[in-house]
Formats: sequence, structure tokens, C-alpha cells
Amino acid sequence: MACYRGLAGGHLQGLDTLAASEETPAVFQAFGQFWDVQCRLGRGVSASVYKVSSGVASAAVKEFESSAQAGDYGFRKEQAVLEELKGHRNIVTLYGTFTNYYGPHLSTNCLLLELLDVSVSELLLRSKSHGHSMWMIQHLARDILEALFFLHRGHYVHADIKPRNILWSADDECFKLIDFGLSFKEGNQDVKYIQTDGYRAPEAELQNSLAQVGLESDVECTSAVDLWSLGIILLEMFSGIKLKETVQSQEWKVNSSAIIDHIFVSKIVVGSAIPVYHLRDLIKRLLNVIDERHLQTEEEYEDVVEDMKEECKKYGVVVSLLVPKENPGKGQVFVEYASAGNSKEAQKMLTGRTFDGKFVVATFYPLSAYKRGYLYKTVL
Repeated sequence: MACYRGLAGGHLQGLDTLAASEETPAVFQAFGQFWDVQCRLGRGVSASVYKVSSGVASAAVKEFESSAQAGDYGFRKEQAVLEELKGHRNIVTLYGTFTNYYGPHLSTNCLLLELLDVSVSELLLRSKSHGHSMWMIQHLARDILEALFFLHRGHYVHADIKPRNILWSADDECFKLIDFGLSFKEGNQDVKYIQTDGYRAPEAELQNSLAQVGLESDVECTSAVDLWSLGIILLEMFSGIKLKETVQSQEWKVNSSAIIDHIFVSKIVVGSAIPVYHLRDLIKRLLNVIDERHLQTEEEYEDVVEDMKEECKKYGVVVSLLVPKENPGKGQVFVEYASAGNSKEAQKMLTGRTFDGKFVVATFYPLSAYKRGYLYKTVL
């Protein structure tokens, strides 16, 4: 198995900076076995991660610094989170914890973790700006959304979703979430600075900025910050482009929805078994960029409905038109035409148009789903 930097479970933030002056341990003794150290996978502020082998099995050891007070806190925190979340196939498995003794007065706390394979960060580097297949993107979206559903149901916020913290498991054939060093329970955030630059939600950006000058934000960071980060990752997987500069630009802040539309319009996808627009709409929902200005008052809402009806009637007989005020479907416009021909003509003519400055992308939607009130079909 190849030894990739930053592939094993644990808190891997800042692992690009390896300390050459510190020696890598040769062996760990845990659970009645000796674990030979194959290589160091990375080193963070308060912990190092190693690939280890017992001869019959491989694993990862995350060793927390003995001299750092933050190391003991980080160990106990990550141990507690992983033990509570144990058993989900899309979250790295914690095999156990142990103390490694270097001498009578020196010991370190360690986590024995499942050894995983290539990270999404590595996959992005390999894509060479071409983007990845829709199959892989769908697989990643499904697996990490499953992990986040499990995590959020327990009222946990991961708080550091990024490509390096999503790894592929060749054994289980799925993506898994790692690194719970910044995680916290909703309503009980004990970490001031969360998320990584480029994958940081706007509310976390505000909170971090205020914390730097000793102030507290009135906006609480919730599980929504994890969804924001995943949305950016999926957009990067699709486009093959690192979007750090884009999401920090003024243009993104003014109209991020238009930027997403432009990426999808400019990217040619051939022979995809998964409708590309489903991925686009999923990303928009994760990033919460649906424009809700027109849904604030009943009068504004009725004006929108009437304007859309008048426009859509130009292409055929409109049987029904729905602009949902709540999820699912919030921010979308569903139009039912009397014939498939009318619907096809409307789709062709409306795509590329603008409505109140917003770029329109019209797509077909299953009539049976619409009739059942199933108003949003994801890539899952």
C-alpha cells in the first residue's frame, strides 16, 4: 500500500510542516502487540500521525504531544467524539486508545485508528483541472452526506470539512470523514477558530474575524457550516479548480449563484448517467445561495408568481405553476405544461435568459414526482 502524506485518520490540520528535528518512533506497544512504524503520515500542532503494522494488520496511530496542554485536551476530545460516533461506515473507525511510554517520566496519549487510503486532496491534485467523473462526485456526496446526517443528528458540528479530511477506503469502497479535533456540540462551541481557509462558511469567517480582535459574534455556527464546506468541495471536484480565491472574491459575495451557473454551463460533461443539473442544484442548496428576497412578503410572492406565469404562457398552455415558499423546492419555480412539446419549447427558450438579474437554467422534472409533491430530486 502506498504511503500518502495526510491519509490516516486523526487531526491532520497543518500536516504539511514536518519537523525534521524530531525523530519518528520505531515502534508502539498497544493491546498486547508491537506495532512497527512504517512512516510518518504527517504532523500537526499537537499531534503526529503514523502508519503502523503489527505484521498481520495495518493501522494508523495518532500520537498527541506530551508537552502540550492542548495535546491532552485534543486527545480526550477526539476520543470522546469518535467513541460516540463509532459504528458508522462513513466515519473513520477508532480501534482504541493507549498510552505510549518512552521512560518513567515521559508518556504520550495515542489513538489507534483505521488506516485509510487516498485523500480527496490527492484526487484534486491528480485531476489536473479536468474535474472528476460524475460517478465519483456522486459517490463522495452520498457518503459524506450520510456521515454528516449521522453527525448532525447527534448535534455535533465537524467544523473542519476539507479535501484532506475526506479519505477513500479501498476495503469498504466508500469515502470516510476524519479529523474531529475542531468538532463541537451545537450551542456549546469551545473552539474560537474553526474551519480551513477556502472552505470556511460566511458565519464562521465573521466569527473568526471578530475573535481575532477579542469580540464575539452574535451569529452562532451550526451544522450549516459543514454543508457549506461540502458544497465547495463538490464544486471543486466537478470543475477541477481550486476555488479559494473565487469564494473570497467580492464577485462571489455579490452573486455566487451566477458563478456556480457559469461553471456548470462552461463545463462539458459527456455521457453522464447522473443529470448534471441535479448536482448543480444540490451544491446551491449546500451553499445556501438561493435568492429569497422575493419570498419575504405575500405581495412580493404573488408578484413573482404572476410574472413567471405571464412569461411561461408565451410557450404554451400552463396547467399549474408553483414557487415553493419552504423546503423542499424553496427558491425553485415548477411549471406544468399541457404537453411535452410546450415544455420542451419553454426549456429551450428560458435557458440562458435572466430574471431579475439572475441567470436562468431550465430543466425537465418528472411529472409524477411533481404530482406527489416530491419537489427536489438530488443526485443521491
